[in-house]
Amino acid sequence: MRTVNAYAAKEAGASLEKFQYELPNIGNEEIDIKVHYCGICHSDLSMINNDWGMSQFPLVPGHEIVGEVAALGKDVKGLKLGDKVGMGWSSGACMHCNQCLDGKQHLCGSSEATIVGRHGGFADVVRGHWSWVIPLPKGLDMAKAGPLFCGGITVFNPIVLSGVKPTDKVGVIGVGGLGHMAIKFLKAWGCEVTAFSSNPNKKDEILKMGVHHVVDSTKPEALQSIVGSLDFILNTTNVTLDWNSFLTTLAPQGKLHTVGAVLEPMAIPAFSLIMGEKSVGGSPIGSIALTKKMLEFCVRHNIYPTVEEFKMTDVNKAMKHLEDGKARFRIVLKA
Repeated sequence: MRTVNAYAAKEAGASLEKFQYELPNIGNEEIDIKVHYCGICHSDLSMINNDWGMSQFPLVPGHEIVGEVAALGKDVKGLKLGDKVGMGWSSGACMHCNQCLDGKQHLCGSSEATIVGRHGGFADVVRGHWSWVIPLPKGLDMAKAGPLFCGGITVFNPIVLSGVKPTDKVGVIGVGGLGHMAIKFLKAWGCEVTAFSSNPNKKDEILKMGVHHVVDSTKPEALQSIVGSLDFILNTTNVTLDWNSFLTTLAPQGKLHTVGAVLEPMAIPAFSLIMGEKSVGGSPIGSIALTKKMLEFCVRHNIYPTVEEFKMTDVNKAMKHLEDGKARFRIVLKA
């Protein structure tokens, strides 16, 4: 048995309090990670507030975990005590269904999410299956790496999944925690990048990220000026928008892909898709192998999220900073 010191919400919408719980004896294929850093994702806030109706309390959030192997079961593969590792939204998969055997473990129907029905990384220790405990490549900055394990792979996967080419003209809707990472990836990919933002005061800040164009998404005439020009648009927001206006900015056979958890049904006119052979898709995180490749890509191109660091003991201050929309652009807790 291992005693874990953590921070938990005791009920929906509650502040986080110190919380202790016991982990049972470690399983043969499990790993305990000593947490060094843990990113804060908007999904943590959604889970605390039970926005998705699946939270169980007390809830220990945190699923952008970076640390080192503190204990491991006898059947763990490829890792040893002291190895620097990370773990994201997923902490386990069955490893025998068609999706797992096809290398798409993130689509496993019985996968285990790090903060759904179990406790996450706002703690000194977190446990997961060895397959989802991913070694950090040499040269990766641990202090900034946490958000890559959820936010990073969430926006990296669609680029690969949609076959985005360096010659493509692409758009990113929303320049926040997810959107700013998407911009950095797409810029390194070689694309011409347009950022859609509803906040004109952020234009200079967005241009400094290296985008080629900033479009005010609240102005119909601004969207009209780029009709039919984009090959791929990635939506990172979780709010309802005028989706048809964005579809019109796509070139024939263009793709609108969402990773933002929009709770309302998306109004997509059929003829906006049919006449231009356009498509709409979505995705969660990404596979284990793709997460590893993403980390290597980040080291190669020196890509990191822009982060603000808080002490783990200041977790409620950090959560308030996020809830107030002040994060620029991801928050990382230091254990």
